Amino acid sequence: MARRRQAVTIKHVAADAGVSLQTVSRVINNEPNVRPEMKERVQASIDRLGYVPSIAAQRMSGSRSYLILAINDRERTIADWRERIGTDWVDQMLLGGMLTCAEHGYRMMVELVDTHNDHVERELSAMIAALQPDGVILTPPHSENPLITGLLAKRQISFARISSLEPGPGIRLTLDDDGSARKATEHLIGLGHTRIALIAGPEEYSLSGWRIDGWLRAMQDAGLATDGLCERGDFSFESGLKAARRLLDSPDRPTAIIASSDQMSLATLEVARDLELEIPRDLSLVSFDNTPIVKFTQPALTAVDQPIAETISRAVELLINQDKIAMPTEPINVEGSLVERASTGPVPAANGG
Repeated sequence: MARRRQAVTIKHVAADAGVSLQTVSRVINNEPNVRPEMKERVQASIDRLGYVPSIAAQRMSGSRSYLILAINDRERTIADWRERIGTDWVDQMLLGGMLTCAEHGYRMMVELVDTHNDHVERELSAMIAALQPDGVILTPPHSENPLITGLLAKRQISFARISSLEPGPGIRLTLDDDGSARKATEHLIGLGHTRIALIAGPEEYSLSGWRIDGWLRAMQDAGLATDGLCERGDFSFESGLKAARRLLDSPDRPTAIIASSDQMSLATLEVARDLELEIPRDLSLVSFDNTPIVKFTQPALTAVDQPIAETISRAVELLINQDKIAMPTEPINVEGSLVERASTGPVPAANGG
């Protein structure tokens, strides 16, 4: 059996360069007050030995942990994983966060927390004590949980709040929910639709209200009625079935529906088929999220592409550079886009919109 090569450590570098561990750590972390000749000497040893700095070595300086912690909703995340329903919020979060962390010599970890747990503060305190992150990213609904944001503020840990506009500590970033809902509505209005319904998300999430606001503004600007055209779900397939059924069983049913999650959009597709409605001939459909599954439905769904990766990347950049740049006091809005596919078309001629 081949003998495994011993890993090169910071101790090997220090011994080769004839300096202390702390000096090597300062060079690795590019800290000031290191003489140029000493830096060249340590770097020469690093290059000669093929040393790759570890987080443990970087932490020796004591000033930073080189770790960004992202906290996602436990219950919903585990349910999505177990059901294998194709949502990719966590994937996109890792894409934006891990790549940006790597550019700065950082690592990103994702932990799951139940925001409704009575012991959420204790659980989060233990997590922070074990990991000692330089910054924390809170995704909804954690980003608007005062127990969580209050604890982080009290511990003086910098954090970013995704999809939150509530006043208070932390960097606020939004994914353009209002603007994206407006774009989707205006796209349908441009196709001649006048009865455009929205299946919104639960009240627990502020973003649900923002999407309603964007839809309402676009409808009102076009002089279109909205009474009876908004239903709520909880982002799940089952809730989408109920909401779509209420809308499409109406005597004056909508000719287009915007659903606030891909799962609720898939449910709307099923209800439409049960009612023998052809998409987009009889009903146009727009989804939120643009997860991979919407590309393979029949027809492929027009969808709002949320800038999850870009938003998390921006949050990571700000947390890593918090000592170098002024932190924003106003919310940062990262604009989304609308990906047009085959599920939207002109208003049905039969009812004239």
